[in-house]
Parts: sequence; structure tokens; C-alpha cells
Amino acid sequence: MSEVPEHVAGSPEQPIRVLIVDDHEVLAASLAMVLDAEDDIRTAGVATTLEQARTLLESTLPDVILLDHRMPDGDGVAAIPELRALRPTIGVVVLTASAADHVLMSAIENGASGFLSKTRSLDEVTAAVRAAAAGESVISPELLARLLPRFGRGKDTPEDELTDREREVLALVAEGLSNAAIAERLVVSVHTVRNHIASLSAKLGAHSKLEALSVAVRQGMLPDL
Repeated sequence: MSEVPEHVAGSPEQPIRVLIVDDHEVLAASLAMVLDAEDDIRTAGVATTLEQARTLLESTLPDVILLDHRMPDGDGVAAIPELRALRPTIGVVVLTASAADHVLMSAIENGASGFLSKTRSLDEVTAAVRAAAAGESVISPELLARLLPRFGRGKDTPEDELTDREREVLALVAEGLSNAAIAERLVVSVHTVRNHIASLSAKLGAHSKLEALSVAVRQGMLPDL
């Protein structure tokens, strides 16, 4: 689902700035080396604790956080809302050695852009950074299809809260389509799709495409799942 961002960040002139939050210093150093080798990505800093992450987040203003699930001073997934409050536009990719569904579901509910196993290739790390910076979901369609039905269902959102087009876009996001693929399906621009996703996310109180989907499922807005 990766897509190269169309905004300014993501070019050699203004690269995507990444904050690495991981207490494994060798891994963090390796990630930083890989990211800095890319023309359109730069490491903004490395934090080995969540406390350091909070400080660096405010001083370095990164576009994306690569966030370890288990940190020495707390749960990285549980810290996502606090980190997002410090920089609401940031993309958060959770680095995890655990593929347990409850960990991945918690990451989605807390506003992560997605997750990446620590066993994945370095090319996938750079692709995940670009996807998160572009507002895309960092998750395979197959895993998305497996996780979404597990979110509990509740009361539906009022019918007039989302427009018909926003509901249509939401259903396509649930299929695992990127913004570009949705734009092609609906014969509109990617910019228009992004506007729809921003609008529906705001109405659902979500901070990422994945979080918007989890809210929609819980509210019974995607009955086919």
C-alpha cells in the first residue's frame, strides 16, 4: 500500500524526517544508516526511551516515528496518543517483534499508521516510512482483512454524519486500497481522496486511516466485515 508522498517532504530538498524510538542501539543505528542512505529520507534523531522520544519529538519535528512496541520506560503502543498530541500530523509506524493480534489491534486503535515486523527487509522499512509520510496505511490488505472483523460492533454513527462519498471511500480503504488506487476506482484525483479521508477521519475522531476503519467497524458502519 506504499505511495510516494506528493507533498514537499519527501524530496532531496526537504526529506522526510524520521524519529527512531528503540532501546536496541544496534538496531536503531542500523535503521538510521539505512534511512540516511536514501535521497528523500533523513533521521531526525534516535531515542532509547519514551521520555527521550517526547523531548526529541518537540525539538526535531519529525514527519514519521518508527516506534518500538516495548520500551524500557513503558509500552510504545500505549504511548501513541500522547506522542500524537505533541505532533498531531505525525505518522507512527510501530516496530514489533510480536505479531499477536491484540498488539496490532491496540496499535490501530491508538492511531498508528501501521506496523512493521522487525524481521522485515530494510527496503520495506523505507517503503513504510514513505507510506506513513503520505498518510497511507502500513499494513497488507490480507492482514487488514483479518484484523478488522475482530473489532467489536456498537451503535452506528448517525446517517447524516458521513456523506455517501465518504462512506464509499471508507469501504474502499477497508479493502486495503491506497489513496491512488481509490482515486483510480472513483475517477477522481488523489487530492480529492485525501480530502475525503481527512473529513471522515475528523468526523470519526480518528488520527489515521486505520484508526478510522476501527472506529467505523465498532460503530457498525461496515456491515460486510
